[in-house]
Amino acid sequence: MAHLFLDTSALVKYYHLEIGSPTVIALVDDPAHCCFISHISLVEIHSAFARRVRAGEITAAQFRQWQRRFFADLRARTFRIVRFTPVHEREAIRLLVRRGLRHPLRTLDALQLAVAVWLHAQGRLDGFVCADARLCVAAQREGLRVLNPEVP
Repeated sequence: MAHLFLDTSALVKYYHLEIGSPTVIALVDDPAHCCFISHISLVEIHSAFARRVRAGEITAAQFRQWQRRFFADLRARTFRIVRFTPVHEREAIRLLVRRGLRHPLRTLDALQLAVAVWLHAQGRLDGFVCADARLCVAAQREGLRVLNPEVP
């Protein structure tokens, strides 16, 4: 079984059809894959969909429909949630000190990457799925196998 970590930039594509969605849907729906998300993604994905409502891309009703589906998927364990711990906090700080001085690494990206790096160190990660080009570069520099669903 392949163990994948989905950053929120990829997770959104499972619920909102856009560039890269077919790839993410295929990865998540493949029973041979175990998909991890960080606990932070629960908040971050709500922000992403609220932004889509404000931009007029989706309606408030579609937001609520997405939210029901997302929580149903969480109950069904479509995604394994990794809770944020002090170990992840220290790793995020290490990433910001090591990478953030030369490479743009935002706070939430550092937290997401910290969880993925930790999973990788535990031998529980085969791939990092992310649609944010900058975060993909940072993940590659940390030795993660990266899949950007927006890149053919």
